Amino acid sequence: MSLLKINNLSKEFGKFTALDGVNFEVKSGEVFGFIGPNGAGKSTTIRVLLGILKPTNGEVKIFGKDAWDDAVEIHKRVAYVPGDVNLWPNLTGGEVIDLFVKLRGSNNKSRREELIKKFDLDPTKKCRTYSKGNRQKVALIAAFSSDADLYILDEPTSGLDPLMEQVFQDCVMDVKKQGKSVLLSSHILSEVEKLCDRVGIIRQGKIIETGSLNELRHLTRTQMLVQTKQPITKLHELNGIHEIIEKDQALSFQVDSNEMEHVLRHISQFGIVKLESAPPALEDLFMRHYEGTEKSTDTGAGGVN
Repeated sequence: MSLLKINNLSKEFGKFTALDGVNFEVKSGEVFGFIGPNGAGKSTTIRVLLGILKPTNGEVKIFGKDAWDDAVEIHKRVAYVPGDVNLWPNLTGGEVIDLFVKLRGSNNKSRREELIKKFDLDPTKKCRTYSKGNRQKVALIAAFSSDADLYILDEPTSGLDPLMEQVFQDCVMDVKKQGKSVLLSSHILSEVEKLCDRVGIIRQGKIIETGSLNELRHLTRTQMLVQTKQPITKLHELNGIHEIIEKDQALSFQVDSNEMEHVLRHISQFGIVKLESAPPALEDLFMRHYEGTEKSTDTGAGGVN
C-alpha cells in the first residue's frame, strides 16, 4: 500500500522548470531514499509534498489526500525535519520540542526524555546559543517524539557528528519497525545505503532511476582483487572489465555485474590463490549517472534545490 504517491509532478518558476514529470511512491512501512546533488529538485519536491508550493502539473497524494488541498489534514500525521533548522531564539530547546510535540497532539514524555539523552542535548539552553548541529537535534527529537505515520527528512543529519548520525539511524530503524514510512532526502550515500529499502535518483528535475538497491546495482561495477599461480592473460579483451591495475603480484580491476560469471570462469584457469570482491556501492551507481554531465547549478529561483 502506498502512503505517498507522486504522479507526473511538474513545477515551474517562470521559464525555469524545477521538476519535470516526477513519479515515485513511498509504501507503508518502508524507508525511501531520495538522492541527487544540490539543485536537482529534492527540496522543491518536498516543498510540494508539504503543501508549501503548488504543483504546476501532476498529482501528489499523501494518505490518499491531495498534498495542496488537504495540507492541514495531512500535516497531522506527518513529521518533517529540514536540513537547515531555524528556531525561536528566546525559547529553550526543551520548550521548542514541547511546542512541536503538543501541536501534533501527542504527549509521550518518556520518549522525549529518552531522545534528549540519546542525542546528548541540553534542553535548558536558549536556542540562540545552539550550534547548527544542536538545532538539528532539536528538530529530530521533536519529530521522533511525535506519533507520525510519515517522516519527511530533508538532509536531516546536516551538522551532526558521526556519533549522532548513528543515533539518527537507530531512530529511523525504530520507526520503521513500528510500520511507519520515511522519505529520506540525502546526498550522504552511505546513510542512504544503510537505511533505505528503495531509492529514487533525481537529476535536473527528472527521476532517472527508481528501485531497490539490488535492482539498481546492475548499473554498477564490482571491485575485484585477484592473485593467481600463473599470470592472467587476455583479461583486457573480456567484456565488462575496467581499470586494470597491478598491485603487489595481484590484479585489481572492476567488473560489470552482468559479466561476472564469464570473468570468473576465465581467471579460474590460471589457478586462483586469492580472490577479494567488494560489492558495488551506491556511490558508484550515483557517480555513473552523473558521468559526462554538467554539475547542476543554483538557479536562484526561490532557492530551488
